Amino acid sequence: MMRTALAISPHLDDAVFSAGGTLARLAAQGWQVVMATVFTASVMNPRGFALACQLDKGLAPEVDYMALRRDEDRAAARALGIDAPVHLPFREAPHRGYASAPELFAELRSDDRIGANLADAFERLVADTGPDLILAPQAVGGHVDHVQVVRAFRGAQPPLPVLWWRDFPYTVRTAEPKEPLRAIFAHLPEQIVRLDAEAGRRKAEACVAYASQIGFQFGGPEGLRDRLAAEDGIERFHLQGRLPPDLRDAGFA
Repeated sequence: MMRTALAISPHLDDAVFSAGGTLARLAAQGWQVVMATVFTASVMNPRGFALACQLDKGLAPEVDYMALRRDEDRAAARALGIDAPVHLPFREAPHRGYASAPELFAELRSDDRIGANLADAFERLVADTGPDLILAPQAVGGHVDHVQVVRAFRGAQPPLPVLWWRDFPYTVRTAEPKEPLRAIFAHLPEQIVRLDAEAGRRKAEACVAYASQIGFQFGGPEGLRDRLAAEDGIERFHLQGRLPPDLRDAGFA
């Protein structure tokens, strides 16, 4: 019977940037891979900081920014060789009252009560996909959307193995990245996945698919290539539970 891996991505690029090579390896080994992104809802007529986030990337106000990003995500999934992605209908933080870049990496707003809705959605997602393995973020960097996803998922977490990924590129932006949830993961063993050449190629192609984000995140395609090369073909996780036996000798060291 085909096994299923479910990757829970806060934004439309997080799973690929942080664990894309692992997703490609799983697909190559015959797994069904479902990449589900949480904050993908289009918001018409954005204003204030939300509009500024769009304009800063060279996109006109009338562009449906999230529709564009959902298309990028579909292209990335094709590059990885996985199923068409799942897009959950929740709004990103700039549309929930976070009004500046510093606020995105500060404490959660007291009126940001999206967590209960996320937990319900995760329970339905797990019921619908029936995964054997889950991949999810650690919220390295402290982005409020990532923190909300981790907290909500842990509240709804089924008794399944989880590979908690290190959120790239937040992991390499500073020598000591912010880790607000470090205590949750510190006791879990590190799990390294070594990418073969094909998985590395697929990850690089998938990352490039997020054209609207490459300049902002990496300074352009060359910066992306340099950052990926510096990772030396390795993706790092903390492992909760036990890996399925067939993965222990398949690049999962």
